[in-house]
Amino acid sequence: MDIFKRIAEYRAESEKLSWTGTFRDYIDLLRRDPTPAMTAHARVYEMIVSQGVEESGGVKQYKFFEKEIFGLDRTMERLVEEYFHSAARRLDVRKRILLLMGPVSGGKSTIVTLLKKGLEQFSRMDKGAVYAIKGCPMHEEPLHLIPSELRSDVERELGVRIEGNLCPSCQMRLRTEYGGDIERVPVERVLISEENRVGIGTFSPSDPKSQDIADLTGSIDFSTITEYGSESDPRAYRFDGELNKANRGLMEFQEMLKCDEKFLWNLLSLTQEGNFKAGRFALISADELIVAHTNESEYKSFISNKKNEALQSRMIVMPIPYNLKVTQEEKIYTKLIGQSDMSHVHIAPHALRAAAIFSILTRLKESKKQGMDLVKKMRMYDGEEVEGYKEADLKEMQNEYAEEGMSGIDPRYVINRISSALIKHDLPCINALDVLRALKDGLDQHPSITKEEREKYLNFISVARKEYDNLAKKEVQKAFVYSFEESARTLFENYLDNIEAYCNWAKIKDPLTGEEMDPDERLMRSIEEQIGVSENAKKAFREEILIRISAFSRKGRKFDYNTHERLREAIEKKLFADLKDIVKITTSTKTPDENQLKRINEVTKRLIDEHGYCPVCANELLRYVGSLLNR
Repeated sequence: MDIFKRIAEYRAESEKLSWTGTFRDYIDLLRRDPTPAMTAHARVYEMIVSQGVEESGGVKQYKFFEKEIFGLDRTMERLVEEYFHSAARRLDVRKRILLLMGPVSGGKSTIVTLLKKGLEQFSRMDKGAVYAIKGCPMHEEPLHLIPSELRSDVERELGVRIEGNLCPSCQMRLRTEYGGDIERVPVERVLISEENRVGIGTFSPSDPKSQDIADLTGSIDFSTITEYGSESDPRAYRFDGELNKANRGLMEFQEMLKCDEKFLWNLLSLTQEGNFKAGRFALISADELIVAHTNESEYKSFISNKKNEALQSRMIVMPIPYNLKVTQEEKIYTKLIGQSDMSHVHIAPHALRAAAIFSILTRLKESKKQGMDLVKKMRMYDGEEVEGYKEADLKEMQNEYAEEGMSGIDPRYVINRISSALIKHDLPCINALDVLRALKDGLDQHPSITKEEREKYLNFISVARKEYDNLAKKEVQKAFVYSFEESARTLFENYLDNIEAYCNWAKIKDPLTGEEMDPDERLMRSIEEQIGVSENAKKAFREEILIRISAFSRKGRKFDYNTHERLREAIEKKLFADLKDIVKITTSTKTPDENQLKRINEVTKRLIDEHGYCPVCANELLRYVGSLLNR
């Protein structure tokens, strides 16, 4: 790809989006499509839903968040529906500051960054176009030019709502440059851009002694006072504060509750009345969504101070907990590793899963349901079926603790420990045991966990190790069974012959002598027990298989080894159990003979080709599983 050609194309695309006309032209444009006159809150909501909404398990999933936010579908649904959607409909929540409150590294900043980037991209689309009075430092809505007395008629005609008044700068320009003739005032299309300070403002607290309120509301330009003669002349004022520049879009308050009080009081009238005080001017209108984020301890400290009650009543607090799904946690680690300089290192299969199991266990709370331990709860949260529990039990557990997910190990800690292991040992590949070892070593250095928590976390590392042991054995089991594929298919066909005879009350021929005999109950049960089919359920299971065979036959298809997932799993487990001694000898012998070496090479090749291993971690896996089987 020619870099400079692509840059030229991008510049040309941006130039195509430019539009300049008069206020009259803008009114004609609104007659055709009134959406450019929507509020900042509506613009954010439309931006989110424009990328698509799906429903799964009674929860709305917004594609806008799916590439960066994992496992927080219920939280995102609440955020969009209870705040953005309601605010877009001009309900009272739009007069509230959105405060994202949650543990460190939980995704609060990521959500805000997504909203800012999304607004930038949305403003480049037709349905997200933003128009402003040309030359206005606050990129003002042109409809503010219409006198208050005439607004109701215009609103009815165009199907819009007009809120707010001209900023001091535009008021002066209207008088001095255009003689009060609003038709002549130029209007332009603007592209929201954080870099260019259009429609996005960001305020970060610093030293209260040195930080000035001008960072928020703009300041007097003392170099021009002698020219214009007054501090109340708009031409002698810089409308360049974050609240000025965030007009028409989004204002982010980083670590809001660390701010000095004088900065927060400015938000009272802005949220409630849509205006703020700056310099020696009347209240200045601003249409912007204010989003802030903080951690739980600072929020509790904030609400305990009676002086903050007025500001607290103007907030919508949205808890952003940690993800509680193992598979989604793996995606978070994959994303964070992809953003680092570790992406060249091979991560063995299940290494991130082992870390995710540990992390999720630290975030879960013990269920009050009888017989429900943390591992079962973790599996149910991840969408797995747990015998004896239904979907209703899952929903009940999800509502047991409002604070579940607000504490525990954060993703950055896990990534830091993986990084530490990689740098320390200069490994070409890292496996689950390396990761768990690194997590365990890091607990001694973790500054914020108590001795009791450390003991609990060490136990969770042991649980994660056991879960990994099962995964490792299954992985080798599959690879070995494929090396005995002919044996697996023979066992499969033998089982089908036996259940067909069993269901039809028939005899079966001995493959060696040709004599008729009863179906081999011991063989059938030895296979069915591998997947937990009980004595009472065996008849229904066998009949279900037979019905499937008939259905395939009617359609001219063959019911083969790979057709029935559970039956294939049962055959593989049975064969693996029969081969256990062979596997133990093959994986643990230090001097393999020719046959054993051939088998090791076959299994290693399959692990590399089909299961995502590299030569290093494939050999380590075989050695490790050999040691597990020999215990």
